[in-house]
Amino acid sequence: MTPTLLQMLAVTVGGAIGGVARFWLSGIVARRFGETFPWGTLVVNVSGAAAIGVLAGLLLAPETHAVGDWPTWAGLVIGILGSYTTVSSFSLQTLALVRANQPGQALGNVVASLALCLAAATLGYAGALSLWGG
Repeated sequence: MTPTLLQMLAVTVGGAIGGVARFWLSGIVARRFGETFPWGTLVVNVSGAAAIGVLAGLLLAPETHAVGDWPTWAGLVIGILGSYTTVSSFSLQTLALVRANQPGQALGNVVASLALCLAAATLGYAGALSLWGG
C-alpha cells in the first residue's frame, strides 16, 4: 500500500508529538530516579507498549469489529508511538551499562524491557477488548 499524503502528514505530526513526549517523560523519570539505570527509557517503552496494545485492540482486532482507519493508525501508532518509544536509546543505554562494567544491570535492562513491554502490550490489548470489544 502506498502511503497517502494524509497518512504522511499524520506520521509527521504524530512524530513531533511523540518525540516531545518521550523527551519530557524520560527526563522527569531520570531526574526522579537517577540516571545510573535507564529508568526513563524503560518507563517510556513500557507505557508505549501498553498504548499500542490498547490501540490494536480498538482499531485492528477482529473482535472489536472496528475498521482500521489507516490515517488514524499512521498518526497514533507509527507517528506518536513510533517516535515516543525508542529501541535505539534502549540499545545504547544497555551498551553503556556493559561498557561501564555493569553486565548484571545490562542484562536486567534487557530482561525487564522485554518482559514488561510484552506484558504491557498484552494487557493493553486485552483491556481494550474487554472494555470496548465485546
